[in-house]
Amino acid sequence: MSEEPIGTASGKKLNAVVLKKLLVIAVLMFGFGYALVPVYKQICELTGVNILTTKDDTVQPISNSQIDKSREITVEFDANTQGPWRFRPTASSMKVHPGEMATIVYEVVNKQSYKMDAQAIPSYAPQQATAYFKKVECFCFKQQTLGPNEAKQMPVVFFIDPALPKDVKTITLSYTFFEVGGQPKTAGPAADGAVSKTADKAG
Repeated sequence: MSEEPIGTASGKKLNAVVLKKLLVIAVLMFGFGYALVPVYKQICELTGVNILTTKDDTVQPISNSQIDKSREITVEFDANTQGPWRFRPTASSMKVHPGEMATIVYEVVNKQSYKMDAQAIPSYAPQQATAYFKKVECFCFKQQTLGPNEAKQMPVVFFIDPALPKDVKTITLSYTFFEVGGQPKTAGPAADGAVSKTADKAG
């Protein structure tokens, strides 16, 4: 009995089936991650507290002698919005040594004429890097309030734990920024007519 040669119709059919399954899995994973945002939002609204990202007080900067200068990690930055914002990192990526302190600034502009409360949710890729990405300061530790048309620059101070597995050479830090509450809040007469100079420059 002869083996069927590679590239036959049945082989191509098998490849197509596998490809379809992989695409379905990818779509489901993306949908699951996207669906988490409204779930988190509802939890915040029901509880009235910020439970999404808590500051780990045990995270302390390490000494210069612990910086692993033999390795270099590329950290990529991403931003997503759920609501009337302009939200973005000031740099798309940077290279850091494990243990080295670094800072990235995210900019956000409230494009509405009323005050809004918002929350940021961080995520990491690959997922195994999550435990090694240490944030010393982050706007995601608490809800943010932005006035009408206000612009803010929000820093994230972080370092990568030198214990990060050697095969991880790139980490993506992504934030989704969404409104908490969703109801327009009345601002005073002065605030209603105020437009942030920073927002004007950013626009």
